[in-house]
Amino acid sequence: MESLSQVSHNQLRVVSRSQLRVLGWTRHQISHEIDYGRWTEVAPSVVAMQNAPLTRDQRIWLGFLHAGPRSALSHGTACEEGGLEGWESETIDVLTQKGDLVPDLEGFFFHQTRREYQQWVHSSGEPRRLRLDKAALLAAERERSIHGGIGRVAACVQQRLTTADRLLHSSFDVSKLRHGHQLRLALGDIAGGAQSFAEIDIGRLCQEVGLAPPVRQRVRRDKDGRRRYLDCEWELPNGRIIVLEIDGSFHLLVENWWRDMKRERGVAISGRTVLRCSSIEIRLEPSDILLDLAAIGVPRNTRSAA
Repeated sequence: MESLSQVSHNQLRVVSRSQLRVLGWTRHQISHEIDYGRWTEVAPSVVAMQNAPLTRDQRIWLGFLHAGPRSALSHGTACEEGGLEGWESETIDVLTQKGDLVPDLEGFFFHQTRREYQQWVHSSGEPRRLRLDKAALLAAERERSIHGGIGRVAACVQQRLTTADRLLHSSFDVSKLRHGHQLRLALGDIAGGAQSFAEIDIGRLCQEVGLAPPVRQRVRRDKDGRRRYLDCEWELPNGRIIVLEIDGSFHLLVENWWRDMKRERGVAISGRTVLRCSSIEIRLEPSDILLDLAAIGVPRNTRSAA
């Protein structure tokens, strides 16, 4: 059995009353330490072996111990503990099984679920937390908008904390995943699923609103002689050529972004006008893209009009 000093060290001086009782401490002894100001009761079942405010890491232990032995850090907190940067939140997320009665605690969100999440727990590390792929998907489904959810999973891949393929595979394990279809399409883009669904969608969308369909994947040679493929291209009646470049989420990676800028310069030098959009925008806000295409002069589809 671990000593109190070992437990205190491992848990950053935050311990549960049940742990103390197992180590031989009586309720009277615990109350004595609190009454004399050496310890602090930070939750009904948790004490801090100090009288100073808790640090962020200590608060994480507080939430985990307060929620009970079946709990695990989850959602945004598990992502943060897994190394995700730029998506920090003051709120600490803890996942518990549906039916576990966890009293509210300020600054914490105790998620309850019927999903079987125990097999999603990281194999090492304390306190217990979900693996990053599952935590990112759970956090993504709770974002206020699908844009935020896609941004989160993209950030996990961009920061090389996981892969799009792993996230995509994990998404099928999370039953009733909110926005699951859109997230899976985005993960396909992030994985580099070349002929993204977006290139097919744009032709269909143009047809639906009566715009002329684009020529897709037209071959052009750069000044260095290399063959390039343009996503969508229209030749206007006045001879002007409009190019719509569709970026999948994987274009946000820095090395891809640099290549895209170089490629766009080459297209512009050839005399074409380049518009850019993301595949996510096509799926979620297609009307804005279609309005811009009409505004720049893409003609009506005379065949559909006939």
